[in-house]
This record gives sequence, structure tokens and C-alpha cells, in this order.
Amino acid sequence: MKRYDLRHLKTEFQPRMKELLGTHKAGEIAIFLFEIGDFSSVQESADLVKECGYELLNSLKFNEVDWTVVTKR
Repeated sequence: MKRYDLRHLKTEFQPRMKELLGTHKAGEIAIFLFEIGDFSSVQESADLVKECGYELLNSLKFNEVDWTVVTKR
């Protein structure tokens, strides 16, 4: 299991998330933390996970401004 903090990228986290998703082996779990902004990034992250062939295990609000997504390949 690997955890990635993408909060420093603000709303531009999707390209980095896609890059990181491409590095995982079958069965590996990845946890991504990012800023949600206007909540559109939540749906975009779920779409990205599906597009990359991963399973979305969990998606939840971490605190007032951050969101956590747990994926499995």
C-alpha cells in the first residue's frame, strides 16, 4: 500500500495521479490525498481511476478541504 499526498498540486493533481496509477502492480492499493475545491475534482478522480483500469475502494472527505481516494489495481 502506498500513500500519495497531492494537496500541494491544488486542483491540478489529475495528471500526477494518472502517472502514479500507472506504476502499480496488480493487487496493489494506492491512497491519494488531494484538495477538493468545488467537488468537481471528486468525480474527476473517480473517472480517472476507472479510466486507468483500477477499482475505487473508497472515496471520502478527509477534513474541511481535503479528499481521500483509495484504489486497487
